[in-house]
Amino acid sequence: MASTSLFQQAVIDSKQLPEKPSNDMLLQLYSLYKQATDGDVSGEAPSNPFDFVAKAKYEAWTLLKGKRTDEAQEAYINLVNSLKH
Repeated sequence: MASTSLFQQAVIDSKQLPEKPSNDMLLQLYSLYKQATDGDVSGEAPSNPFDFVAKAKYEAWTLLKGKRTDEAQEAYINLVNSLKH
């Protein structure tokens, strides 16, 4: 089980990675962060069909629906740690 302090450190570390992660990794980081901090996605999907970034973020977060906060935090920590090496 991840502690909040480890999660907060991983958030800091994610901003100081040795190289920029791929777009897929960035989406994973975003969705895990949102699930860990805000819980399940709420609200409507982005209405602008040409806002591909917002749509991708919404869809990535939606895939994590039902994942508990501690599970999302742990997955986020593990992903950041894997990107640091």
